[in-house]
Amino acid sequence: MGDCPGCSAVLKPEDQECPSCGMKVQGTTTSFEPVVLEGKADPQTLGASNDGPLLVVRKGPQPGERFFLDRTRLVIGRDPQSDIFLNDMTVSRAHAVVESDERGVRVSDAGSLNGTYVNGVVAEEASLEDGDVLQIGTFQMLFLSGA
Repeated sequence: MGDCPGCSAVLKPEDQECPSCGMKVQGTTTSFEPVVLEGKADPQTLGASNDGPLLVVRKGPQPGERFFLDRTRLVIGRDPQSDIFLNDMTVSRAHAVVESDERGVRVSDAGSLNGTYVNGVVAEEASLEDGDVLQIGTFQMLFLSGA
Protein backbone atom coordinates (compact mmCIF):
# COMPACT_ATOMS: atom_id res chain seq x y z
CA MET A 1 0.00 0.00 0.00
CA GLY A 2 2.76 2.49 0.84
CA ASP A 3 3.97 4.53 3.74
CA CYS A 4 2.07 6.24 6.53
CA PRO A 5 1.77 9.99 5.82
CA GLY A 6 2.28 10.66 9.52
CA CYS A 7 5.35 8.62 10.47
CA SER A 8 6.45 6.92 7.20
CA ALA A 9 5.95 3.40 8.59
CA VAL A 10 5.30 0.73 5.96
CA LEU A 11 1.59 -0.09 5.64
CA LYS A 12 -0.19 -3.20 4.42
CA PRO A 13 -3.16 -2.90 2.00
CA GLU A 14 -5.60 -4.02 4.71
CA ASP A 15 -4.40 -1.47 7.29
CA GLN A 16 -7.11 0.99 8.33
CA GLU A 17 -4.71 2.77 10.66
CA CYS A 18 -0.95 2.93 11.03
CA PRO A 19 0.36 0.18 13.34
CA SER A 20 3.14 2.54 14.48
CA CYS A 21 1.48 5.89 15.17
CA GLY A 22 -2.26 5.06 14.97
CA MET A 23 -3.02 7.56 12.19
CA LYS A 24 -6.14 6.63 10.22
CA VAL A 25 -5.19 5.60 6.68
CA GLN A 26 -7.44 6.20 3.68
CA GLY A 27 -6.27 3.13 1.73
CA THR A 28 -5.89 2.83 -2.01
CA THR A 29 -7.89 4.68 -4.65
CA THR A 30 -11.13 3.00 -5.74
CA SER A 31 -12.30 3.10 -9.36
CA PHE A 32 -15.65 4.61 -10.33
CA GLU A 33 -17.69 5.54 -13.39
CA PRO A 34 -17.82 9.30 -14.10
CA VAL A 35 -21.15 11.10 -13.97
CA VAL A 36 -22.53 12.40 -17.26
CA LEU A 37 -23.48 16.06 -16.98
CA GLU A 38 -26.44 17.84 -18.53
CA GLY A 39 -24.72 21.10 -19.56
CA LYS A 40 -23.17 23.78 -17.38
CA ALA A 41 -24.50 24.81 -13.98
CA ASP A 42 -25.76 28.35 -13.41
CA PRO A 43 -23.34 30.23 -11.12
CA GLN A 44 -26.16 32.52 -9.94
CA THR A 45 -28.04 29.63 -8.33
CA LEU A 46 -25.01 28.78 -6.16
CA GLY A 47 -24.23 32.29 -4.93
CA ALA A 48 -21.20 33.45 -6.89
CA SER A 49 -18.55 35.18 -4.79
CA ASN A 50 -16.71 38.44 -5.37
CA ASP A 51 -13.83 37.12 -3.24
CA GLY A 52 -11.97 35.61 -6.19
CA PRO A 53 -12.15 32.22 -7.86
CA LEU A 54 -13.49 29.26 -5.92
CA LEU A 55 -14.81 25.73 -6.26
CA VAL A 56 -18.16 24.82 -4.68
CA VAL A 57 -18.92 21.13 -4.12
CA ARG A 58 -22.16 20.44 -5.96
CA LYS A 59 -22.28 16.64 -5.60
CA GLY A 60 -20.23 14.32 -3.47
CA PRO A 61 -19.49 13.59 0.17
CA GLN A 62 -19.27 17.30 1.16
CA PRO A 63 -21.97 19.25 -0.79
CA GLY A 64 -21.87 23.01 -0.33
CA GLU A 65 -18.25 23.12 0.82
CA ARG A 66 -16.29 25.97 -0.76
CA PHE A 67 -12.62 25.99 -1.66
CA PHE A 68 -11.18 29.45 -2.38
CA LEU A 69 -8.43 29.38 -4.99
CA ASP A 70 -6.35 31.92 -3.09
CA ARG A 71 -2.87 30.78 -4.16
CA THR A 72 -1.20 30.44 -7.54
CA ARG A 73 -0.88 26.64 -7.20
CA LEU A 74 -3.09 24.24 -5.23
CA VAL A 75 -2.91 20.45 -5.11
CA ILE A 76 -6.23 18.58 -4.91
CA GLY A 77 -6.13 15.09 -3.45
CA ARG A 78 -6.94 12.53 -0.80
CA ASP A 79 -3.67 13.10 1.04
CA PRO A 80 -4.50 15.08 4.21
CA GLN A 81 -1.57 17.37 3.35
CA SER A 82 -3.24 18.41 0.06
CA ASP A 83 -4.20 22.07 -0.31
CA ILE A 84 -7.75 20.92 -1.16
CA PHE A 85 -8.39 17.70 0.77
CA LEU A 86 -11.13 15.49 -0.71
CA ASN A 87 -11.59 12.58 1.65
CA ASP A 88 -13.01 9.88 -0.61
CA MET A 89 -11.62 6.61 -1.96
CA THR A 90 -12.31 7.65 -5.58
CA VAL A 91 -9.81 10.54 -5.27
CA SER A 92 -6.09 9.83 -5.74
CA ARG A 93 -3.68 11.01 -3.06
CA ALA A 94 -2.40 13.71 -5.46
CA HIS A 95 -5.21 13.89 -8.01
CA ALA A 96 -5.01 17.28 -9.76
CA VAL A 97 -3.36 20.69 -9.65
CA VAL A 98 -5.12 24.05 -10.02
CA GLU A 99 -2.96 26.97 -11.15
CA SER A 100 -3.97 30.63 -11.36
CA ASP A 101 -2.27 33.56 -13.04
CA GLU A 102 -3.15 36.67 -15.04
CA ARG A 103 -4.39 34.47 -17.92
CA GLY A 104 -6.93 32.65 -15.75
CA VAL A 105 -7.35 29.37 -13.88
CA ARG A 106 -6.21 26.00 -15.21
CA VAL A 107 -6.59 22.49 -13.88
CA SER A 108 -4.32 19.59 -14.77
CA ASP A 109 -4.53 15.94 -13.85
CA ALA A 110 -1.62 14.71 -11.72
CA GLY A 111 -1.62 11.11 -13.00
CA SER A 112 -4.75 10.09 -11.09
CA LEU A 113 -6.38 6.66 -11.44
CA ASN A 114 -9.86 7.97 -12.27
CA GLY A 115 -8.97 11.05 -14.28
CA THR A 116 -10.04 14.67 -14.01
CA TYR A 117 -13.16 15.84 -15.86
CA VAL A 118 -14.26 19.30 -16.94
CA ASN A 119 -17.91 19.49 -18.01
CA GLY A 120 -18.03 15.70 -18.34
CA VAL A 121 -14.97 15.43 -20.61
CA VAL A 122 -11.74 13.87 -19.38
CA ALA A 123 -9.03 16.53 -19.30
CA GLU A 124 -5.28 16.22 -18.88
CA GLU A 125 -5.26 20.02 -18.71
CA ALA A 126 -8.03 22.58 -19.18
CA SER A 127 -8.79 26.25 -18.60
CA LEU A 128 -11.73 26.81 -16.26
CA GLU A 129 -14.48 29.25 -17.17
CA ASP A 130 -17.21 30.58 -14.86
CA GLY A 131 -19.85 27.86 -14.45
CA ASP A 132 -17.64 24.92 -15.50
CA VAL A 133 -18.06 21.70 -13.52
CA LEU A 134 -14.86 20.03 -12.34
CA GLN A 135 -15.22 16.37 -11.38
CA ILE A 136 -12.61 14.65 -9.26
CA GLY A 137 -13.65 11.22 -8.08
CA THR A 138 -17.25 11.41 -6.91
CA PHE A 139 -16.91 15.17 -6.24
CA GLN A 140 -18.55 17.54 -8.71
CA MET A 141 -17.42 21.08 -8.07
CA LEU A 142 -18.72 24.23 -9.72
CA PHE A 143 -16.01 26.73 -10.69
CA LEU A 144 -16.93 30.33 -9.95
CA SER A 145 -14.54 32.98 -11.26
CA GLY A 146 -15.54 35.52 -8.61
CA ALA A 147 -15.39 38.30 -11.19
